[in-house]
Amino acid sequence: MDEKVGHAGSEAAIREIIEGWAAAVRRRDYPAILQNHSPDIVMFDVPPPLRSEGLEAYKKTWDLFFSWTDRPIPFDFIDLTITADEHVAFAFATLNCAEPGPDGGQKPLKFRLTIGLRNIGGCWTITHEHHSVPAAE
Repeated sequence: MDEKVGHAGSEAAIREIIEGWAAAVRRRDYPAILQNHSPDIVMFDVPPPLRSEGLEAYKKTWDLFFSWTDRPIPFDFIDLTITADEHVAFAFATLNCAEPGPDGGQKPLKFRLTIGLRNIGGCWTITHEHHSVPAAE
């Protein structure tokens, strides 16, 4: 999806990238998960390590995510909002997911997602991700 975009098509192109990334997570498709990510991506995540830098470290976070079950993992948007100009963009969303349950099954998990992107050479590139869950009450 290295689609060249102008200002008018930015939000649609970014939506396509993010929805494609989520679909790749559901398929456990590493090349598609990593596609459109900067080699120097910085990600803040829920499980340790809380900060990952670089594409290889980012990939390892998915190794951890996929390691706890061989079942399909829900990874579905509840909402997705995108704000973009011609150079930078951010998106935020709430997703339905799952985490390991006490019986070895899946326990529902809602999490928050924020993504930062830059238009590099006419292609939108994910440079930052932040996954979070609400603090325990």
